[in-house]
Amino acid sequence: MKLVLIESPGKKEKWQKYLGSGFKVMASIGHVVELAKDGEDALGFDMTDNRVICRFVPRSDRAKKVLGELKKASSAATEVIFATDPDREGECIAYHLARELKVKNPKRVRTSEITETAIKKAIKSPSSLDQNLINAALGRAVLDKLVGFRGSKLIWSLNNGAKSVGRVQSAALHLVCDRERAIKAFVPEDYWSVWVDYAEGFRAFYAGQVNTQDTQESERLDTTDDSELPSNEKETGARVRSQSQADTLVQAAKTHPHSVLSVISKQAVKNPPAAFTTSSLQQAASTRLKLNPQKTMQLAQKLYEGGFITYMRTDSTSLSTEFCASVRKYLAENDPENLSDKSVKHKSSSSSQEAHEAIRPTEITRTPEVIKNQVGAEEAALYDLIWRRALASLCQAAKLLKTRILTQSGNITWVASGQVLQSEGYLRYWKDIAGDVVLPTLKQGQSLTLKKAGADKKETQPPPRYSEAKLISLMEKLGIGRPSTYAPTVATLKEREYVIVQKGNLVPTPLGLEVDEFMGRALPDLIKSDFTAKMERELDAIASGKLDWEKYVINWNQDYFAPAISKAKQLVTPAATGAIKQISGKNSYPAQVENNNYPVSRSSSSTKRAPQKSRSLPKSDFPQVTEIVCPKCSRFLTKVTSKSEKVKAGHFLKCDDRAGGCGAVMFMNERTKKYELPYSERSAKSSDSEKLTSYSCPVCSSCLENFGYSDKQTGEAKTMLRCSNADNRKGSCKEVAFWWTKEGNWWSKVYGEIGEKTVKSRKTVAKTRSSSSAKRT
Repeated sequence: MKLVLIESPGKKEKWQKYLGSGFKVMASIGHVVELAKDGEDALGFDMTDNRVICRFVPRSDRAKKVLGELKKASSAATEVIFATDPDREGECIAYHLARELKVKNPKRVRTSEITETAIKKAIKSPSSLDQNLINAALGRAVLDKLVGFRGSKLIWSLNNGAKSVGRVQSAALHLVCDRERAIKAFVPEDYWSVWVDYAEGFRAFYAGQVNTQDTQESERLDTTDDSELPSNEKETGARVRSQSQADTLVQAAKTHPHSVLSVISKQAVKNPPAAFTTSSLQQAASTRLKLNPQKTMQLAQKLYEGGFITYMRTDSTSLSTEFCASVRKYLAENDPENLSDKSVKHKSSSSSQEAHEAIRPTEITRTPEVIKNQVGAEEAALYDLIWRRALASLCQAAKLLKTRILTQSGNITWVASGQVLQSEGYLRYWKDIAGDVVLPTLKQGQSLTLKKAGADKKETQPPPRYSEAKLISLMEKLGIGRPSTYAPTVATLKEREYVIVQKGNLVPTPLGLEVDEFMGRALPDLIKSDFTAKMERELDAIASGKLDWEKYVINWNQDYFAPAISKAKQLVTPAATGAIKQISGKNSYPAQVENNNYPVSRSSSSTKRAPQKSRSLPKSDFPQVTEIVCPKCSRFLTKVTSKSEKVKAGHFLKCDDRAGGCGAVMFMNERTKKYELPYSERSAKSSDSEKLTSYSCPVCSSCLENFGYSDKQTGEAKTMLRCSNADNRKGSCKEVAFWWTKEGNWWSKVYGEIGEKTVKSRKTVAKTRSSSSAKRT
């Protein structure tokens, strides 16, 4: 009997079925050993001048039990074959299993899909373990523990509940914190988008002065990369920086005749996207299915174990020759118009492992409709993405006709852009462009009839926060981590309470910001993306046999890390730590802080031991960090319970000065159901942001308030009037909403206009109608 060892129990049934009675398949359940927690700093390894001596022990009691079962089975087997996952981690797991089971000359089989054909093909041609991949995995494990254990001891001295730092983790955290600081530092600027509407049926935007902009526009269209499409964002033309200039342009448009200056049309080609890598799958699943990376990988793992897709941890976009041939056959039979002359080639990143394939269905003929009754709804939806993307990647390019019309009025030019899809190509399976924007057929020199001219006031927007998938995409682009580490790294940031998820985006907690601030002073290189990316490239060099892993780790520690740690220890003295907290804006912390269901513990342990786990307190015992922003310093306010008779709401909001806040407090206004600063502290800015008007609500007679919002379609900042009573807005005043009209009035589709007169309530209107009806009778 031959013994075949795999990683996941979920694959066991299929492997056993395909191999038959001559084989026994058993699962290791991932890693069975880990570096011991002994020796200096509990690292589990020793470094000499030219050796790294590692000590591995079973990871857990379950691992001990599994190892005992595997040893018993291997001793009775005629041959032991290692069929762990086809990546560095899988190679390292096979290596450790072979050592623990004392298997000499271990045989290794690799397959990226769990199908009968692939498994039988792999089992017929086993190879030896790849020592280079093993060395790269060992190097990563040693480096990660070296950084994690010695670096984490530094932040424990902050006594703020921080648990760990990490080689990849800290670089990823810095990206989130750096973006948050950029958002806080952002100062919005007003600008105006000036436009003209023509009776011929299109809108054009201000493009500049004649005799200069027209040439630039023509050249820009002629030199556009055919593989790219115009931005999906609505074109707003050149930005105008002042109201006076916008008014001047509008007036000029109204007083000068308009004509067509030029019409440029050109066919553009949009090439299909590559099949999924780990990162691009997570991004697409986040955007189209609203799945976070961890959930995406869990579903992908099930699809992989079920034999539906290939291995889901990969950074390669390549596809096997056999799969490409099967897709061409499928297209020839089902969609011959999409069959390209030759297979499309997609370029992978320079660091990708080309021995792997992209994520794809194991059989292209297994359509999403075929498997929807074989798997769960979420798995079926993810498979649908994978199937369509893989098929689209080998289809014809999409063809579009792009048109740009340049018009002129006086010495001012106006531009309009459009595009029309001419040949669908891969878009039949993977739509990733905006819809058609059709422009009328015009000729150069043709006169145009101005219908309307205007200017829309807009405001520049701060950089957006990262979603989990966007952060992973950025990590891949910058070379931070590898496919197998992306999702676990983000999960660790959440588990360590360094970040929280708000409205689908990652927001650093005060704890995360302090850890990043400290790392920027203590070990600044470790939070730099290029430093971490360089280490990844060096691990890649080890994996390809170009670098000795032990020499690399030893030299890295001697030349950089040991001196850096020694220098950083000067920052963890009580005086220095206090100074850093002053600089970070965080002198001391409350015993517990809860931020959106992520409790952040604040340990008071000494600097010589790790922080203890936080007490398990009822949720009501935690001060709650809200999503309401302090009007003075833009930090999140904390909800504080109060038994004072003067605080009628039973609580107030505070910008916690112990956690770096400014100490501002806000109280609930019982009439408006809004939080407000004390009257003496209200600035013109804060009062203007939620200004009550002199108009009365037509339903409850409360004051109407100005409410700013962003138009969902254009992103334009706008203002409306609504009832200031928050409770009523959910009920009787739900339909009270007035918008500013072009005629210069506030108007509601339910209650009509607000002028100088008081708006009648719906009941009054109803009574008036009833009375009029009675009189007519």
